[in-house]
Amino acid sequence: MANKPGWRQVLKAVLGAFIGVQSEQQRQQDFNASSPAPFIIAGLIITLFFVLLLLLTVRLVLA
Repeated sequence: MANKPGWRQVLKAVLGAFIGVQSEQQRQQDFNASSPAPFIIAGLIITLFFVLLLLLTVRLVLA
């Protein structure tokens, strides 16, 4: 069974994948994790944060 990733590893993996700079070694380590759930949850949270940041920026610019 693969190791359970820590929150730092999940955050690093999701942010790296989000901006497209993840190394092959990191990708393999992520795919060998015991469960994809932490990566999916972190991805959804970061995406929601990004969308909210964009909406806030647009509101401030148009105000």
